[in-house]
Amino acid sequence: MKRSLIICCVLFVVFSVRSQYNSNIIIEEVLRTDTTSIGQKIVYPLISNAEVTISKITFPPGSETGWHKHDIPVFAYVLEGVLSVELENGETVQFNQGSSFAEVYDTWHNGKNNGTGNLVLIAIYMGEKGKSLSKSRN
Repeated sequence: MKRSLIICCVLFVVFSVRSQYNSNIIIEEVLRTDTTSIGQKIVYPLISNAEVTISKITFPPGSETGWHKHDIPVFAYVLEGVLSVELENGETVQFNQGSSFAEVYDTWHNGKNNGTGNLVLIAIYMGEKGKSLSKSRN
């Protein structure tokens, strides 16, 4: 009985999500997480004028962002290339084409394209109207 109930619940959830759209629409979840790429708990800051920004960012070969940090949640998806992220503690984290991640929060980091072709990301910033999306170390 318990097993049947679990199976019914799972089927209900699957069909509920799919029923939101026409049957020919393909939904592929690319990220569901409650932590950043280095294990920090994702926390939504108290913001009075919330604003979401979605950016397509292209890094030519050999380019880097410069050291910066975010005090808002930022999520990214790598369309092309490999992103190398240097962290303030000396670690480097890599994200390959097709990967998605929650960026580090309130941690200095530097994104780099060490490849020979362009690196292209889609970044989603959960920010505030009139406020910067990141803070530069310089």
